[in-house]
Amino acid sequence: MKALITRKVGMTSIINEDGTETAITLLSASPNVISQVKTQDIDGYTAVQVASEPAKNISKPQAGHLKSVKQDLAIMREFRVDEVSEDLKVGSTLSPEVFSVGDKVTVTGTSKGKGFASAIKRHNFSRQRKSHGAKGATRRVGSIGSMYPQKIFKGKKMPGRMGAERVTVKNLKIAYVDSELQLLGVAGAVPGPKKSIVLVKGEV
Repeated sequence: MKALITRKVGMTSIINEDGTETAITLLSASPNVISQVKTQDIDGYTAVQVASEPAKNISKPQAGHLKSVKQDLAIMREFRVDEVSEDLKVGSTLSPEVFSVGDKVTVTGTSKGKGFASAIKRHNFSRQRKSHGAKGATRRVGSIGSMYPQKIFKGKKMPGRMGAERVTVKNLKIAYVDSELQLLGVAGAVPGPKKSIVLVKGEV
């Protein structure tokens, strides 16, 4: 199974063999331990639950769940799989070596939170003209509906909280793998701020 829980380190660039430069996002991949294997017969779907990063304080239910692993781990995520191979057993470890340079991956993270933003920043609206009595209303939304049906439809593009959403980016490539430093390099932009949790899964 090609999947890992990682943390975003930052961006850098590498020099390829042909002399070209590639911008990559570095991801720190500490050892991932398989904490549970879910099957179609018992759970109704097939998935592998992975845990990562040592925890100082965890709840009793989580400690009981990780009893078979014999480690206190802080972060747990599930990865859906088509079938569970024999090497995927509870307690086995996944390392960055499951990926190789050139692999296509799907990356999931939480985008940067921008706070409360206007419609211009949030939805790329244009401002109104500054002439003819605008009186400071140049950045306002403008009309948001007609007299009928006397309500605002759901999904209307208006000011509100921007960012801090789950974002998935597909068709990114693994450009760098360092098993000693436990680092992965993904070519392209990865959602989220530094130190945020990023899920990396190989595409079938």
